[in-house]
Amino acid sequence: MVSKMSDTRLPRTSPEEQGVLPSILLDFITALDKSEQEIHSFMLLRHGSVIAEGWWTPHAPNIPHTLFSLSKSFASTAVGIAVDEGYLSVEDPVLSFFPNTVSQSGNSYIHDMQVKHLLTMSTGHEDKPFPFMYTRADQNWAKGFFETPIVYAPGTHFLYNTGATYMLSEIIQRTTNMNLIDFLTPRLFEPLAIENATWLASPTGVSLGGIGLSLTTEDIACFGQLYLQKGEWDGQRILSEAWIESATSAQVSNGDAPDSDWTQGYGYQFWRCQHGFYRADGAFGQFCIVMEEYDAVLAMTSAASDMQTVMNIVWDTLLPAFQTSPLPDNQEMYARLEEKSNSLSLEPISGETVSPIASNVSGKTYHSETNEMGFQSVRLDFIDSACTLNIGTERGDTQITASYGQWEAGHTSIFDEIWLTGQQAYVASGAWRSVDTFVVLVRLYETPYVYTLTFHFNDDRLTFKMEINVSLEANEARIIHAKLL
Repeated sequence: MVSKMSDTRLPRTSPEEQGVLPSILLDFITALDKSEQEIHSFMLLRHGSVIAEGWWTPHAPNIPHTLFSLSKSFASTAVGIAVDEGYLSVEDPVLSFFPNTVSQSGNSYIHDMQVKHLLTMSTGHEDKPFPFMYTRADQNWAKGFFETPIVYAPGTHFLYNTGATYMLSEIIQRTTNMNLIDFLTPRLFEPLAIENATWLASPTGVSLGGIGLSLTTEDIACFGQLYLQKGEWDGQRILSEAWIESATSAQVSNGDAPDSDWTQGYGYQFWRCQHGFYRADGAFGQFCIVMEEYDAVLAMTSAASDMQTVMNIVWDTLLPAFQTSPLPDNQEMYARLEEKSNSLSLEPISGETVSPIASNVSGKTYHSETNEMGFQSVRLDFIDSACTLNIGTERGDTQITASYGQWEAGHTSIFDEIWLTGQQAYVASGAWRSVDTFVVLVRLYETPYVYTLTFHFNDDRLTFKMEINVSLEANEARIIHAKLL
């Protein structure tokens, strides 16, 4: 992990200098902190300057966070730049980029589908193609996209569709001979000083597009500021103003519920919001909200199960802070705001550090029954300051060290949530919740995911329950039974 010191690419000023009431900012941060929706970070810009920011430890400024569908808006930006450079047009037929992928005598709607329909999630599909696409044995995801029934005329039916964004990514790669990372690095990432961006790829090496991008909070904020500035950055034109206008306008209808931020219209991989704003967002509360009326940008990362609740906090608590002109300094209130921002944290698990049975079970290996996770054995080694969890799997052994009363950092590949690959950075803490029950809390702090591992000892038997806070798949506890042999 790193310190909470920001990389400070963007200028910092007091809120009052930019016409924002620090007392209301304090209320806003307090509301986020007290919410049942877990927040990991936020950064608020007004008139191009950061006026408030905070990270809930163990999250920190220089640690990237997976963006989920906020990635879509970056993929859209790549398309916009490619359009500006003449590689393609939004009116181009999608099939023109995949001439040998499907039969030309197929469903006529396939022939009517254009790039703009991929951008606006109006491809005509009734069912989402993406799960079917990525499970194909032949790894031809584009073919899977076209084979998913298209039952509506393109442009007439909105269906949020990660597969459509993948197709945009493949189109970029086919037309430029570069994946999204390579294409965007000199055109977007380097001008915005975005470093070490990573983007998950398909088995054939195509960036996923709709998901899989990981960036820092300040990276997200810079991206939003670029859009607020109509595509200009430090005097350089990154993206045409015409594209910005099209991408952030309501291109298709996606419902009519007045109090929902998912029914205000959809642009080119951007959502329209209440109050006339627009945003890029991703699952579990990854946000880049652009508030043109107030010349403001809000970037957030989260592990929220209810994203509308988070946005309601923004609308109800934050918006009254914006004033039309600079305000007198309020040093006392600003100091309170700074103190609150710098003290945000997600606490380690609480409980006892010792148990009468600890010495009896420490170091003993419990062999598990067959289970979907592939765990074969479990051993807990209890020492004075921490517990080391040893799990034997089909792929080999792995360890997680959980300190008492504080976070212990490490890396593990034990967790199999979708789109987790390789070694994942974690912090873990552990505690006895009762005489015979030990609990380990594991935060994969570059993601929203938090795993709660509960170990219940009963004579020569061990019950191991694993729960996750949020999930893209079925969010059910998994239980393993093991015993001493």
